[in-house]
Order: sequence, then C-alpha cells, then structure tokens
Amino acid sequence: MDFTILTTYQDQYLEGFLTTLESSLYALLGAFLLGVIVAVLRIAPSRWLNGIGAVYVEFIRNVPLLVHVAFFYAGFPVIGIDLDGFTAGTIGLALYTSAYIAEALRAGIQAVPKGQTEAARSSGLTYLQTMRFIVLPQAFKVVIPPLGNQCINLVKNSAVLATVAAGDLMYHGDLINSETFDTFSTYIFVALFYLVLTIPLSQLVGFFERRLARAH
Repeated sequence: MDFTILTTYQDQYLEGFLTTLESSLYALLGAFLLGVIVAVLRIAPSRWLNGIGAVYVEFIRNVPLLVHVAFFYAGFPVIGIDLDGFTAGTIGLALYTSAYIAEALRAGIQAVPKGQTEAARSSGLTYLQTMRFIVLPQAFKVVIPPLGNQCINLVKNSAVLATVAAGDLMYHGDLINSETFDTFSTYIFVALFYLVLTIPLSQLVGFFERRLARAH
C-alpha cells in the first residue's frame, strides 16, 4: 500500500470527507423529520392518511437510491429547477432513508401499549399531542438499534453522491485514482475515512442499546 498517496492528496481526501459529513448530517436531519411525519401517517386513524403514508413508503423503498438522486439532479432541470450535485444527492438520500426510518418508528409506535394512547385521548389530548408527548418519546427508546443502523447506512449510501459530482469522499477517490492508477491504495484510504464516520456511530448505537437494556 502506497502511503504517499494519502500524504500527497490529503487535501482532496479531507475535502471529500467534510463534504460527506455535511451531506450526511443534512440528509439525516431531513430523513428524521420526514420519517416521523410518515410514521404518524402510517398509524393515523384516517384511512386516507394511512394510505398516503403506505404509498410513500412503498414507492420510496422500492425505487433504487441512484434513481432518486438522478431524478433530482437530471429531472428537475426539465421543470426549470437546477440543483447542484450536492443538493440533489442530499435530498435523494434524505427521502430514501426517511422511508426506512418511518417503518422503524411505526414498529416502535405499535409497541407502545394502546392503553396509553386511549388514556391520553380520554384526558383531552388531541391525536397529534398524544403522538408528540406520550407515544413518540417511548417509541424512540424502543427503536434506537434500527434507527442507529439507518444512520450508519445513510453514511455509507452517501457514496452515491459521486455519481452526480457532488464532491464527496467517493468522488475525490475517483479523481485521485484517475491520476495515480493505484486503485488498491486509493480506495483503501477512502474506506478508512468512511470508517472514521461509521465506527463512532456504531459505538454510539451500542452505548444507547446497553443503557436501554440496563433500564429494563
């Protein structure tokens, strides 16, 4: 393995690393917000709201992530909206992950005893208030492991941004490889930078899992 590649192209690696980190954070925030909304729709008492949530989840999950990203990058200009690769990739990543987060949260919501929801409603809370103050806080505790896994998957899936020249870690790895022709060394270093992001996330998820286990 040629370590001079890392020292020679350290600025490019760092730039790609920071772009990947930024995109992942934005996408994660968007995915959580959307995921919560869709999860609430999925278990709403209204069949229409239920159906909207179900259609969203099934459509998003069954279309490849690359297609979502390409749609925003190459499809939106047709209607006069030009998005750069970073924005298009981040939006696509957020939408794709939100469907999985919604399903994880739905499972967590359904794990909360129905009696608590009924008690909250009978005490005068609206459906949304019941979700916000009673159900969702408990549901989040139940689904910490799958939510953590989705966070890690999002970081790894961010490599798709390279296909729309978003300046992420994988994109810079491709550029470095095109100059050095040392595929092995180039992408080993790319992998190590991804591990810098994913291993701490994995450790954090494990920490919360252990705390949750002790609480029970």
